[in-house]
Amino acid sequence: MYQISIEDSDEVFDCAADRNVLKAMEKLGRSGIPIGCRGGGCGVCRVQVLGKGQYHTGKMSREQVPADDEKKGICLACKLIPESNLRLKVLGKWQKHFSDNRVSENQKLGT
Repeated sequence: MYQISIEDSDEVFDCAADRNVLKAMEKLGRSGIPIGCRGGGCGVCRVQVLGKGQYHTGKMSREQVPADDEKKGICLACKLIPESNLRLKVLGKWQKHFSDNRVSENQKLGT
């Protein structure tokens, strides 16, 4: 079991070595990464692995993750399988929406 943390949020969740990060997040009822097609084609769950975390990925759309981006640790969370603890930055199409909602929630809570 590996720990997955989302940069710029308080989201931290566990992910088994045989499960993709997006599925693990969904199963635990978390919402730190936007959810799209779940099949590696839409790019909504685009993330970047930060630091030296170990992982592998399944087949992803080259339109969403060109080879140059993949070399920089960018991938789709629906195809991301951890091999160690990972720290992720959300890059997907709805990143701003999730960040804006988080600011609004924190303002309501007075944090």
